[in-house]
Amino acid sequence: MKTRKRTTLQRYWTKRYVLTLISGLVLLSIFSLWWMEKTALEYRLSLLKYLADETSDRAIKANGQIVVGPILSEIVEEREKILHLNQQPIIYIVDPDGSIIYTMPQLYIDADENKLPNVIMKNAELIQKVKISDNKVYVVKSPITFNEETKGWVVIAQEEGALKELNQDHGLLAIMIGGLLVLGTGVIYLLSRQISRPIQDVANAAVQVREGNYDIHFKEEEDIREEEIYELIESFKEMTNRLKAMEKLRAELLAGVTHDLKTPVTSISGLIQAVKDDVVTGEQSKEFLDISLKETQRLQGMIEDLLNYNAISAGAFKIRVQKENINTFIQEIAYRWQVTQDDQEFNLDIKVPEEPIFGQIDSLRMQQIVINLLNNARHSLDGIGKIEINLYEKKEDNRICIDVQDSGRGIPVHEQQYVFEPFYRGENKKLKVRGLGLGLPFSKMLAKAQKGDLVLKESNEQGTTFTISLEKSDQI
Repeated sequence: MKTRKRTTLQRYWTKRYVLTLISGLVLLSIFSLWWMEKTALEYRLSLLKYLADETSDRAIKANGQIVVGPILSEIVEEREKILHLNQQPIIYIVDPDGSIIYTMPQLYIDADENKLPNVIMKNAELIQKVKISDNKVYVVKSPITFNEETKGWVVIAQEEGALKELNQDHGLLAIMIGGLLVLGTGVIYLLSRQISRPIQDVANAAVQVREGNYDIHFKEEEDIREEEIYELIESFKEMTNRLKAMEKLRAELLAGVTHDLKTPVTSISGLIQAVKDDVVTGEQSKEFLDISLKETQRLQGMIEDLLNYNAISAGAFKIRVQKENINTFIQEIAYRWQVTQDDQEFNLDIKVPEEPIFGQIDSLRMQQIVINLLNNARHSLDGIGKIEINLYEKKEDNRICIDVQDSGRGIPVHEQQYVFEPFYRGENKKLKVRGLGLGLPFSKMLAKAQKGDLVLKESNEQGTTFTISLEKSDQI
């Protein structure tokens, strides 16, 4: 399988941000050039119009005669210098019909071409764009008038390229774009580095955790201002601390499970050996054998718990879900469990609604969950106490809930987060009940396999409540 080449987070995003910046600057440059050319064109056309108007005023005498010659040329050249035109335009002085009287600079014109094209003279616009000999030319006209009579025209022509030409502006634009590129690249690099550094620290810490080192420290944690990165580091630290605690707990639980499995085997071996060696005889030997049988059954139960837990964890556990009347189901299970209890000092209260509630369950597996919760509730009672089963419906979620509540001593706060961890048993339970600590984890997995759940609703000094949630079925 071909391994895909990877790069660092900083290099990856720096490269893409810089490419985005370059693309943006290229578009900005194109728009800026277009805008500068457009602005330069409009500005220079206005200058040409001013020059045409100035020339038309100077080109006629008080008697109405059109003036041409060196004097007019000097005036026009002086105005061109004042206006700072990039390139000297061609100025035509023509009569009303368009015949050329004078040009500045002086041009040799054939007699057949001694007239401006009709496309220029017949167009009423004073500023127009025409195409002459494959060249795009802007033409600016100004009438030469005397006593409100048009004696001729001043026509100024200049190529479009000369009007749009940018000299120093190109250099300034290039310097500005280049400066923005350098500055933007530097800022992007610094920001990408600032963001990628804590993520790299988390990645390095993950490698250490993978190698079994849970003692992780992050540098400058308090200086992190980004909320998401701070939450990432805090969550990783919390996860590491939890893994560290679970690793310690796993070692303790493994030792505990090994001891719990070894104890009945040792007892059975010792008792049978005593009977075999005739250390005990008669009724006492039968008592030893009865004790051995009970230890064997207990050992068999623990092994079955292990096998069932492993089976459902591996997905090899079959669940047969069907529609059941939960009211009747709860009442029957509670009654059968209660009559099997040797100690009847506790009170069992069952609360079900008047209307039947139907749910999708595997009755055999649900019975295991309920009985396990009832056994746990019974073990938590010190002497006389109360166990309550409450069936109700959560209409907003279309779910069925079964609360199993006891009035026992409760679960310590520091142990509540571990109650569904495999092989975990609280300190008080270790001393009173011998087992593997798979009851609640196994029950939760059975509930989830039926598209439900099992949660610790609350636990305090007044008692503990576990809640089973199930899918609701229509009554029809």
